[in-house]
Amino acid sequence: MKLNYFRDKLFDLLNDSEGMGIADLNADEQNSLLTVRTEDGDVFEIVCRQAAGKEDGWTTAN
Repeated sequence: MKLNYFRDKLFDLLNDSEGMGIADLNADEQNSLLTVRTEDGDVFEIVCRQAAGKEDGWTTAN
């Protein structure tokens, strides 16, 4: 699975979710960043990077 595909699917999942209290969702594709603002005003950032390795101690691929 490619990183862009995964990030797009994650965006769709969050965007379509009912009951999570998401007020706004923004995708910064250049920085592989999803920014989520909740109805109560909290803001969360989700960075999407592909990890290398499958065993213990995964590392982030560059």
